[in-house]
Amino acid sequence: MKLALVAVGRLKAGPERDLAARYRTRADALARALGFSPLAVVELAESRARSDRERRTEEGSALRDRLKGMATIAFDERGDLPTSLAFAEAIAARRDAGEGSLAFVIGGPDGLDETIRAAASRAVSFGRLTLPHQLVRVLVLEQVYRALSILAGHPYHREG
Repeated sequence: MKLALVAVGRLKAGPERDLAARYRTRADALARALGFSPLAVVELAESRARSDRERRTEEGSALRDRLKGMATIAFDERGDLPTSLAFAEAIAARRDAGEGSLAFVIGGPDGLDETIRAAASRAVSFGRLTLPHQLVRVLVLEQVYRALSILAGHPYHREG
């Protein structure tokens, strides 16, 4: 199964980018043995529209074009609050069902266009707090790595 992180915006040089790269490298080291591809990271340009609604709409259009044919898990503050184990099981279930690709989707600083969230296979939240866009990227990559480590039986994740 092909895995991709599709995000609006680019990570600039700095500690967030370094940490994101670390978790991506760790995930990639586990992926192949579990039946997954290395994690592709796709960065889409942020809209420069004047209003937040227009920005979300433009970014949603770019996301829709990029996500055609892919199952998606959207990260959105209105999503479910799964445990890491449930998140790992959801990824494995999609792989085991024979789905060809799964994208983890992050909107821009103004959030996701409603059409992207509505079309997603699932929406997941890190909680109701507002988080910096760059940290959400790190958190998604860490949770993908954690999910793969759970599936591999690696001791990284400690339940309870």
